[in-house]
Amino acid sequence: MRRILSLAVALAATAVTVTAVPSATAAPTPDALRWVPCAENPGGAAGAAETEASADFPPMECATLEVPLDYDDPDGRQIEVAVSRLASEKPSQRRGVLLTNPGGPGISGLGYPAVLAAAGLPQKVLDSYDVIGFDPRGVGRSTPVSCELTEKQQNRGNFPSYAHTAADVVRAAAPAREVAERCADSPSASLLPHINTANTARDMDRIRAALGERRISYVGASYGTHLGAVYASLFPERGDRIVLDSNLGPGGVDADAMRLFGPGMEERFPFFAKYAADHPEYGLGSTPEEVTATYFELAERLEKEPVQGYDGTAFRGVTFDLLYADANMPALAETWQALDTGRPLPEEPPFPDMDNFMSARFAVICGEGEWPRSIREYQRAVAADRQRYPMIGGSSANIGPCAFWPGKWLQQPVEVGDRGPSNVLMVQNERDPGTPLAGARETRRALGKRAVMVTADQGGHGVYVFGRNACANDAVTTYLTTGDRPARDLACAAEPGE
Repeated sequence: MRRILSLAVALAATAVTVTAVPSATAAPTPDALRWVPCAENPGGAAGAAETEASADFPPMECATLEVPLDYDDPDGRQIEVAVSRLASEKPSQRRGVLLTNPGGPGISGLGYPAVLAAAGLPQKVLDSYDVIGFDPRGVGRSTPVSCELTEKQQNRGNFPSYAHTAADVVRAAAPAREVAERCADSPSASLLPHINTANTARDMDRIRAALGERRISYVGASYGTHLGAVYASLFPERGDRIVLDSNLGPGGVDADAMRLFGPGMEERFPFFAKYAADHPEYGLGSTPEEVTATYFELAERLEKEPVQGYDGTAFRGVTFDLLYADANMPALAETWQALDTGRPLPEEPPFPDMDNFMSARFAVICGEGEWPRSIREYQRAVAADRQRYPMIGGSSANIGPCAFWPGKWLQQPVEVGDRGPSNVLMVQNERDPGTPLAGARETRRALGKRAVMVTADQGGHGVYVFGRNACANDAVTTYLTTGDRPARDLACAAEPGE
C-alpha cells in the first residue's frame, strides 16, 4: 500500500489558540559543533515529497549536538540532535547561516540543504549562507522515538478511515485508541512528552549558539512554517531573515488542521480533473465532470473490494497526496488507471522507517494540538465535512490517536503573535491542498506588523524553489540576499499555462 506521506509532510490549520508563551530560557551555551564529512548524503524523505530533482546531491558536513530532553531541567538527561551543513564556498560573500526545515512533523531534515541545492536554490543564496539542516528531536539520526507500531498500523498511516456514518466513527475509535496506548506503553514513553514544537525551537536556538551566531536566518516549509513562527515568538531578537513557505494557521497542528484538508482538496482537484480529461489515453473521463464522477465511483468500488492493497481510504489519500505537485499528475492518472483496470501500479520509493516517522509525528501533533476527546464530537465533525467536502471530509474529520493521547503528556502551545521585529516573509500558493490559503491568512493576521505575505496564483504545495512562479521565487531570493521585502502584501499573477 502506498504510504500516505503528504498528510504528515504538511498539515494546515485555521485555529487561533491563544495561551501564555512558555519560558524561552535555554540551557547554557553548548560547545562548538565538530564537523566531519557526512557518511552518506541523507536526502531521505525530506526530498521525496517535494522534488524529483537529480540525486547528485552536493556533499555536506555533519555534526551532533547534545540538548536537554527537558528544558525545565537543563542539567538533566541529554539527547542528541543531528545537524548538517552545506557551507558557502564564497567566504567573502557569506553573511551568516540559513537554518532549514522541510516540514512534517516527523520528517528528517538532515539532507534538506542538499535537496534544496539540487532542486535549484539560487547560487547567490548558497554563496550568502552556510545552509544548515537538522533532524528534529525524536527523528532519524537525532535521538529517535518509536511506538513500536505494527505493520498494519504503519500501513494505515495517519489517515483515518473514511466514515460514512456515525457507526463508522465508533469503529475507527478502537484502532485509534490502540495506537495511543501502544505509544504510552513503548520504550520511548519517557521521551514522547518532550517531542514538541516548542522544544524543537529551543533546539534550534542551541544550534544557533553552537554555530557561534548572534542571529540566524530561516527557511521552513509546511509544518516548518509553524516551527519557524514558534521560534520567532520564543526568540524574537535572535531571528534574522525568516521565510515561511506554505503556511499553517497560528494554532499549528490540531483537529482544525486536519479538517482543512477538505476544502484544500476541493480547491485543488479541478486541476487534475482537467488534466485527466485532456488525456483520454487514461480512460478516466472525457470531461472534468466525468473525471470527478470516476473519483467517487472508484472510491466506492475500492471500499467494497480493495485492489493491490488499496481500499477507499487509501485511494482518497493517494489522490490527495499526489495533488501536491503538478509534476505528479501523470503518476496520479496512472494510479487511477491501474486501480480501475488491474494493471500494475506505478513504482514508488520506499519510505525510510515509517514507525519512527509516525511515532515522532503523533508525539508532536497529539501532545500540543487541541483535539476533541469524545467520539460524539468527531461524529458531528464527520457529518458536517462529509457533506461539505465529500472527497475527503469523511476521513480528515474522523477520529485518530490524538483523541486518546495521555492527558499528562499534553503541552501548552506557544502563542504566535506580533511581538518582535518586522522580519518575516510568508509565501503561499492560492490553491494549496495541504496548507490552504485560509490558514496562511490567519497566521498573517496573527503576525501583524512582523510579516509581509506574497501569494502566488498557482496550485500545489510549496512555493520557493519547488514552485514555478518567478515573482514569488524572486521575492524570497531578494529578501534572503539583500534584506529587501515587498513594502506590503503582494499578489503574484499566474505564470503562463497555470
